[in-house]
Amino acid sequence: MLQAKNYKFWFCTGSQDLYGDECLANVAEHSKKIVEALNASGNLPFEVVWKPTLITNALIRQTFNEANIDEECAGVITWMHTFSPAKSWILGLKELRKPLLHFHTQFNEEIPYDTIDMDFMNENQAAHGDREYGHIFTRLEKERKIVVGHWTNENVQKRIGSWMRTAVGVLESSHIRVARVADNMRNVAVTEGDKVEAQIKFGWEVDAYPVNEIAEWVADVSEADTNALVEEYYSKYDIILDGREEAEFRKHVAVQAQIELGFERFLEAKNYQAIVTHFGDLGALKQLPGLAIQRLMEKGYGFGAEGDWKVAAMVRLMKIMSAGIKDAKGTSLMEDYTYNLVKGKEGILQAHMLEVCPSVADGKSAIRCCPLSMGDREDPARLIFTAKEGPGVATSLIDLGNRFRLIINAVDCKKTEKPMPKLPVGTAYWTPQPNFETGVEAWILAGGAHHTAFTYDLTVEQMADWAAFMGIESVIIDKDTNIRDFKNELRWNSIAFK
Repeated sequence: MLQAKNYKFWFCTGSQDLYGDECLANVAEHSKKIVEALNASGNLPFEVVWKPTLITNALIRQTFNEANIDEECAGVITWMHTFSPAKSWILGLKELRKPLLHFHTQFNEEIPYDTIDMDFMNENQAAHGDREYGHIFTRLEKERKIVVGHWTNENVQKRIGSWMRTAVGVLESSHIRVARVADNMRNVAVTEGDKVEAQIKFGWEVDAYPVNEIAEWVADVSEADTNALVEEYYSKYDIILDGREEAEFRKHVAVQAQIELGFERFLEAKNYQAIVTHFGDLGALKQLPGLAIQRLMEKGYGFGAEGDWKVAAMVRLMKIMSAGIKDAKGTSLMEDYTYNLVKGKEGILQAHMLEVCPSVADGKSAIRCCPLSMGDREDPARLIFTAKEGPGVATSLIDLGNRFRLIINAVDCKKTEKPMPKLPVGTAYWTPQPNFETGVEAWILAGGAHHTAFTYDLTVEQMADWAAFMGIESVIIDKDTNIRDFKNELRWNSIAFK
């Protein structure tokens, strides 16, 4: 289950004592007002906490190490109100393990033309101090986010709020544990990967379990609990019998209810936040988990099909990053299935055998129970729907052997031209940016997988910032992509990220 945490961000202002106590008092007062305004703006998803002005090597180092061990601190926002000698920041920055945003602002919005003098210049020299500070980051080759603009500007505030979600994703990444039920689909390359390196880079723990161990948890779910969940299903979703007897249909639905409860109890007891299954190894399970997995994803769990643990972890990560967004449109596993190649109507139909998260559904979902040739089990129940329209982001984390690469594609989701009454799965339909041909070619050139972690609620910038902090390569496919430059970028990256 996805549970919101009370994260906070520390606001640290840099200065020095060259201009006396009155100047330092003004620095503190100004930074407090900025913090108050940011918190009152309504544009930040987390609280900003003011910290005393940092003017010495020892105090900077102490503050950053306190941030490291404070479980509520998700990151640090820094601003150099006056000139702060950057050598004072070296040890603190080297030891800081939390995400950092360099806020390049100043207290006054406009130059006070009639009254400006050298005292004002000395006290209000962020244009000077932030360059000194920025230099040491570059010298240390340390990752940071830079936001430029006046602290009262709504767009600036929203950019800070957007980065906060990325910072929380960075922090929560080290808490992601994936239960890998059975193994990967045989002979499939892209769902494989170096799980040890993933734990080193991202903090993910990926542990394998035999399918019958989790099947025992399913078998232990009582009939009363199963029936209660079935009643919840019937009250929440439309029921499409497709000519089946209602009693028989309900039995199939009850299997998924039992799987949902058993899986969730297993995940909670073992402290896992994501799970993968594989249709080729279902053990004692009566059906391939469909409706059950869809419901777990809707609750915030990550999922990857056919053993794809990288997608499972990314889905969980993106659900964490987007948690609490007002009017969120959803996050899910997706899979590229088939194309529409009609001129002017090009797009990619997204789906999976069963497991697309209903958080992306446009309207009420329905339960159907249909045959499935894969898995060799009973006909599984599943939720069917079509996804919302609007912009989204599809990501693919791939293992290239010597490094990870995150491929980030801006896509435009739309409705299919006609309904698909015989297709009993949740679907989405999108055209990749900048257009179908370029987007698809770039995705294939980059080595993108057929499974993606998709969301309507995050941006290309947020996902690229996450990859940068993790120290991995990212490539972006969006409205500015052209194949010649994209090929060159891949060549340069192969050298830069070796």
